[in-house]
Amino acid sequence: MIEDYQALSNAPNSPDLNGKYLGLISSDFILVSELLKEASYQIKKRGFSDFPVFVTSQRPIEIGQKLIGINEMNGNKWNYHASTLEEFLQRGLVAEENKELFVQNYKDIEEFACLFVVDGQFTNFVFIPFPEEM
Repeated sequence: MIEDYQALSNAPNSPDLNGKYLGLISSDFILVSELLKEASYQIKKRGFSDFPVFVTSQRPIEIGQKLIGINEMNGNKWNYHASTLEEFLQRGLVAEENKELFVQNYKDIEEFACLFVVDGQFTNFVFIPFPEEM
């Protein structure tokens, strides 16, 4: 379990997101994007949350419900867990005073996935567009 991390930014695609992460995440995201788009739709449709978040990590993590493990789909290199803004608030990963900022920055689930990337000391929200051919 992660012990001392916190969301560095509620702003979409913070400048802290360097080329290394963008490339790694984008290439892996393409492999699983169809399932994540459907999961996002189902989370909203079933009334769990208007703000689905997919926790993305390369090591075991205890946030959300595991959707896809490493190498479970098209040779993906990251784990993906389904979560919500509400869980992030409950766990204190997004401070209550930052809730409105998060909501304002949240992007349309038809076009973007909200990923919370956890890799070593790097933790951040990333909004990544679904491939257009979906």
